[in-house]
Amino acid sequence: MPHLTSPAVLAASATDGSNPIINTVVFGAFVAVTLFVVYRASSRNSSAADYYAAGSAFTGRQNGIALSGDYLSAASFLGIAGAIAVHGYDGFLYSIGFMVAWLVALLLVAELTRNTGRFTMGDVLAFRMKVRPVRAAAATSTLVISLFYMLAQMAGAGGLIALLLNIHSNFGQALIIAVVGLIMVLYVLVGGMKGTTYVQIIKASILIMAVVLMTVFLFGKFGFSISNLLSQAAYNSPMGEKLIQPGGSYGANNLTKLDFVSLALALVLGTAGLPHVLMRFYTVPNAREARRSVVWTTACVFVFYLCTLIIGFGAAALVGTKEIKSAPGGENSAAPLLALHIGGTVLLGVVAAVAFATILAVIAGLTMTASASFAHDVYANIFKRGKADPYDEVRVARLTAVVIGLLAIIGGILANGQNIAFLVALAFAVAASANLSTLLYSLFWKRFNTTGTLWGIYGGLIACVVLVVFSPVVSGASDSIIKAVDFHWFPLKNPGLVSIPFSFVCGFVGTLVGKGKADPYKQAEMEVRSLTGIGSRI
Repeated sequence: MPHLTSPAVLAASATDGSNPIINTVVFGAFVAVTLFVVYRASSRNSSAADYYAAGSAFTGRQNGIALSGDYLSAASFLGIAGAIAVHGYDGFLYSIGFMVAWLVALLLVAELTRNTGRFTMGDVLAFRMKVRPVRAAAATSTLVISLFYMLAQMAGAGGLIALLLNIHSNFGQALIIAVVGLIMVLYVLVGGMKGTTYVQIIKASILIMAVVLMTVFLFGKFGFSISNLLSQAAYNSPMGEKLIQPGGSYGANNLTKLDFVSLALALVLGTAGLPHVLMRFYTVPNAREARRSVVWTTACVFVFYLCTLIIGFGAAALVGTKEIKSAPGGENSAAPLLALHIGGTVLLGVVAAVAFATILAVIAGLTMTASASFAHDVYANIFKRGKADPYDEVRVARLTAVVIGLLAIIGGILANGQNIAFLVALAFAVAASANLSTLLYSLFWKRFNTTGTLWGIYGGLIACVVLVVFSPVVSGASDSIIKAVDFHWFPLKNPGLVSIPFSFVCGFVGTLVGKGKADPYKQAEMEVRSLTGIGSRI
């Protein structure tokens, strides 16, 4: 049953309950500690391998926790909790997709990528192809995906700040988004991959502890009974019993069912093509540790999403859909509002710090990946033809990080208020469309050649971006980015159902029509190296 209180009163009470001083102090403490750790790590960045891959010095356990820190983004913590609170069972489908995706990464790409590459995804794709065009395509794909993903993280920052620091003006939110972006750039400039990895480990540990504590507190309020929790959530939602049944959001008609299939395909296949996930496999010394990384990540992700399910339904039960939607940040405010209800301003301050830390750490990882791809793939191997001075290469990576940080700040200000779980799903669709087909073909198909690689990357990337631009996400719907006009013609909100198969077809057809044949000696070397690790180096 929905609340009868007016939205304006509810939004005001939500923000009045938060204490900006506590929230700012807790977040400031996190930034201070992590900046100190990053500074200490920076003293050991003596080479390109140190800056890009932390000298491959991390264990599987450390890298696995850091990977979960990279992966569990603001979309996971804020967007999915809100999606479950408002949409119920269908909101949890995001979690299922994000979780199952790690099986694809474990079985198909983790070990092989670690053995074949050196710093970036471009190393794998260019191993037996023409270096310059393939690295240019890989860098283009990496930059587009990283910017999509960053857009989602920065979009979450604005709504969160409005709720927690009681800043409602567009200028105020834009200013804080800029501060978040500048701190993130500082992490990357000072610490490189080693510093960023330590930030991810700290952030992941705090995030998982926070959600576990919230889950325990929440269960205590319902007598540690899941039935009581779900019953109250259904009673307190306009959807009623449909909140805990499948089909509330995606079962209304055949179009929404297709949208769900498209979303699921993007989530499950997208992880294995995310550049910042692939790059993390180079921070461990061998393939065995790369496999251990994925196992540890899967365990951390499993615990987190199990808790997020409880937090989402708990927000529906204690906060209510109307209060969540009327608060600044909309769906993304479900977890902070729940923290306020069950633990007061102190718990809200902790959740605020965790959410800020999540945004900071994920964007730092994305910036690290994008800047490394440009410096290593474009500058060192295209402009300098593989003969770049390592010092100059790292300097270019740092300059690129600054540019990417500025783009992320501008994008975050423009996308402020969008549902960030959905924006991340779009990033996954781009990753699966542009990268996965070419990675799998490169690793497993002997005939695959340069033409097929270029067709696969550019075909999937262009198809995905075009379909997003002309989808209801951008125009033609009440929750579109541009509401004033309607120029959409593609009916699905997520393009994965079309763009992912299209990428595989492009790679296949491009290989058949391409004039250049695959190098059998390079292919044999790549096969042995990817499967055994013999010859791999950092």
